[in-house]
Amino acid sequence: MRKLILLITLVMINIITACAPNTDAPAQAVENYLNALVNKESDKLPTLVCGEWEEDALIELDSFQAVTASLENVACSQTGTDGDTSLVLCTGNIVASYNDEDQRLDLSVRTYQVVQQGADWLVCGTR
Repeated sequence: MRKLILLITLVMINIITACAPNTDAPAQAVENYLNALVNKESDKLPTLVCGEWEEDALIELDSFQAVTASLENVACSQTGTDGDTSLVLCTGNIVASYNDEDQRLDLSVRTYQVVQQGADWLVCGTR
């Protein structure tokens, strides 16, 4: 009998866990966006942002075309919500190198706005 109760409990935990919303998804969306920026993935970037912010995202991507960019110690987490918008704050830097000179862009100075459209979480601006 104990084995049956244990089995039922484990199955219920798995069901509840599977149905719980993924609170890491907005943070992962921002990390995917940042990776696309530094890797200059212009074809991938529009799939990571909402339509209203696509032009701004492509302008931001253009600013990295003349430099070698990388992410340094990046970690993002959802810090709250504003209506249907998730707010994501990141720590770490984008390191932009030009002529052997590094410039660190502190990611903690911007809060990313992330929205869910269908099953996708998309970056849709900053604050």
